Amino acid sequence: MPTRILLAESDDVLRASLAEQLQHEGFDVTAVRLADDARSAVGAAPFAFAIIAHPLAQTDGDMLAVALRDQGLSCPVLLLTEGEAATHQESLAKPFRFSALLARLHALSTHHGTAEDAVVRIGPYTFHPSAKMLQADGRKVRLTEKETNILKFLHASAGTVPRDILLHEVWGYGPAVATHTLETHIYRLRKKIEEDPGKAQILLTEGGGYRLSA
Repeated sequence: MPTRILLAESDDVLRASLAEQLQHEGFDVTAVRLADDARSAVGAAPFAFAIIAHPLAQTDGDMLAVALRDQGLSCPVLLLTEGEAATHQESLAKPFRFSALLARLHALSTHHGTAEDAVVRIGPYTFHPSAKMLQADGRKVRLTEKETNILKFLHASAGTVPRDILLHEVWGYGPAVATHTLETHIYRLRKKIEEDPGKAQILLTEGGGYRLSA
């Protein structure tokens, strides 16, 4: 059964475009324009995700998300904000690349359903996020908090994550910030986990972002 998404966006062009792209990715999309339509949709069926514009046609998207929670919505909510708006929900600032939206949905899905101390596989290693550690063949690789968060987000996203998304998720930086912080951390992380850091096989650079090998 396709994953069901509620998309509440007042901009007709953006709503139609996002709905089409999400459907192309295999999602079952219920696209609405108004808050009342969102409330009706939530009352009719469960959703795996809710994507809500903030603001939404003279409505506060953040407050709508809270109201939908009170109505029984239990899935992850992602607000599409106009710039760096203050919200109580996970948010993605417009404009954004569709790949960035997909990355956030994958991450939200994993974070919503996975415990903090869950152990996962990354290349030849078992990754213990709560212990900030990778382990393989009896060898333990200690990680910093930032290195741990980079690996957590990349693993959760299950694909290439654009550089600006990683900077926002791990450091809270906006897209206009010029910094080499991420590249420095990637360099140090590769020195810890790659057999040959100059020819990475685990933490890969791809299309202006990073991903973990399958």
